[in-house]
Amino acid sequence: MTTTAQDVISVKLERSFDALDTNADGYLDWSDYQRLGDRYIHAYQLDKDDRRARAIQTFCQIYWLELLRHAGVDGDRLTKEQFVTANRLAVIDTSRLNVTEGGGHAIFDILDVDGDNEINKAEFERFLRDVWGSQAPEAMESFTMLDTDGDGAISRQEFIRAIREHYLSNDPDAPGSLFFGRA
Repeated sequence: MTTTAQDVISVKLERSFDALDTNADGYLDWSDYQRLGDRYIHAYQLDKDDRRARAIQTFCQIYWLELLRHAGVDGDRLTKEQFVTANRLAVIDTSRLNVTEGGGHAIFDILDVDGDNEINKAEFERFLRDVWGSQAPEAMESFTMLDTDGDGAISRQEFIRAIREHYLSNDPDAPGSLFFGRA
């Protein structure tokens, strides 16, 4: 059976939900997004007043509020199905927040530890290990896929393109489709 374009995006978003639901209660709520921001801050030992810490915290808060708005729920938590639907709507509605650009730049600025406007293999490995807890060797294969020009580093442009692909690409082999495993 062939996977439809919509199914590929849903699979990616469902994997994102699973990665974000750190207490495994089957719901996402504000505390899951607070923990996401905190994972970056603690992994990179950022001071709370560091602009990168403020940027990731602000992005997480606005993103969460946009998900709630697009989910159209009365409560303050989302099921996996609500999360998928809300993401699909939030990513195409850039009237308040451009999820791919805003989040992509905030995350890139944290990962680019040496400030050279590229993410090298060591920086990417640290991101996978310290933020997402991934020790799997195949996770580093995504580095090669994200480095679309093959220069040994992920540029800001390549990273932002991959974020867009994660949310919008129907291609299961697109570099951005690999953030949480193959669709």
